[in-house]
Amino acid sequence: MAASARWPSCHGCLLLLLLPMLLAVAVAASGAGGAGSGSSSHVELSVESLFPAADSSCPKPQEHKHGASTATRMPIVHQHGPCSPLAGAHGKPPSHEDILAADQRRVEYIHRRVSETNGRRGRPKRAAGPNVQLQPGPASTASPASVSASTNLPASSGRALGTGNYVVTMGLGTPAGRYTVVFDTGSDTTWVQCQPCVAYCYRQKEPLFNPARSSTYANISCAAAACSDLDTSGCNAGHCLYAVQYGDGSYTVGFYAQDTLTLAGDAVREFKFGCGEKNRGLFGRTAGLMGLGRGKSSLTVQAYDKYGGVFSYCLPATSSGTTGFLDFGPGSPAANARVTPMLTGNGPTFYYVGMTGIKVGGHELAIPESVFSTAGALVDSGTVITRLPPSAYAPLRSAFASAMERLGYTKAPAFSILDTCYDFTGKQGSVAVPAVSLVFQGGACLDVDASGILFAADVSQVCLAFAPNDADADVAIVGNTQQKTYGVMYDLGKQVVGFAPGAC
Repeated sequence: MAASARWPSCHGCLLLLLLPMLLAVAVAASGAGGAGSGSSSHVELSVESLFPAADSSCPKPQEHKHGASTATRMPIVHQHGPCSPLAGAHGKPPSHEDILAADQRRVEYIHRRVSETNGRRGRPKRAAGPNVQLQPGPASTASPASVSASTNLPASSGRALGTGNYVVTMGLGTPAGRYTVVFDTGSDTTWVQCQPCVAYCYRQKEPLFNPARSSTYANISCAAAACSDLDTSGCNAGHCLYAVQYGDGSYTVGFYAQDTLTLAGDAVREFKFGCGEKNRGLFGRTAGLMGLGRGKSSLTVQAYDKYGGVFSYCLPATSSGTTGFLDFGPGSPAANARVTPMLTGNGPTFYYVGMTGIKVGGHELAIPESVFSTAGALVDSGTVITRLPPSAYAPLRSAFASAMERLGYTKAPAFSILDTCYDFTGKQGSVAVPAVSLVFQGGACLDVDASGILFAADVSQVCLAFAPNDADADVAIVGNTQQKTYGVMYDLGKQVVGFAPGAC
């Protein structure tokens, strides 16, 4: 059993029988940089990949419409990369300090929501901001109907909603308009900014959605069941109102409506969404948000009959000229997918999983499973940096620092929420860093790709991309940095979450 502990991935002891062959392959493939190969106690990382070039070319995006055995696929790219639909709209990208500060606000928001919905007791969190009045303005005069649309969904790594969220471009309305929105597994209600915007709207790149120009738009009645599905709702002249407030104080208020949503040519008819007429906050230049949570108002649940409650995504390793994907529908599950139960009893909206352990350099750390079971864990597309209970983070930090010291790295000062940093000045080409793996119930293992182990503030501060929560009772969050290059699959019907390495 001692020999098996040297392997960072979770493929079982049968691998030991293939040791000579695997060692030969590892030498040949040492520059691949994948943590999921299980070939050594470290992974190879290209130093240049930590600092993506701004002038990279953009590969032509590809779409696939949903069929009998395939999912509806849309490309995903980083918001500030060359393939972004919002390229040039933001001006100067947010600083690393801004990204991590906003990420901390999102984490505090998630912790507060989890505490409120599952009854866990925790220390009081800072208030997100003032309460929002649920009254956008006069009722829309758009004639009730339904809608169709057609566009593609290039998704790009956001950081605009105050975090490192990713965005997609969807079709909405008849005739179709293109609206680039954040997609978020930690939210349920989809919304876009709408004309006439009688209160106020923030500045976005695309024109506002105009209900009056959509022949198939309809407001939702206050008496409709869909109105009661909202976490916060109200009524104006018989029309349902919605309101959503986020952790950084950003908010949206407006009419709850229905229209046809189009995803890579697939029409989701009578899709319920928020038509926002009072919107403020850190949404960047996006048009709104796509909610992919587990609640009744989410796209996942509304389109259950069409896609079976299944979606997946793969976030690219870098922002320079590389693409990932967002899929709706089951398709063909990857043969190398590692599946863990979705713990639906832990609370609404979020995708809870059971984390059971952590490996560094192929060795499982001595962390009692009770540390993880006490806190619980969830997978989130919008959180940038993975958060762990302090009693789990401390041994991770210690083991990683010891391994980095053996590899000859020079320590650097802490950066924002990241306290384990190194000076990469003068380093070029491929370098070795300790492998890190997250272990889940059922034996599923997320062997973090080399691109997801470190967060580079600059060449003199390259940091371990994990951070501790304030308390062991705070839920652990698997962030999107650690999800890079994995096909992360969510299946509401089978109640599982899966990780397929090397998907993009």
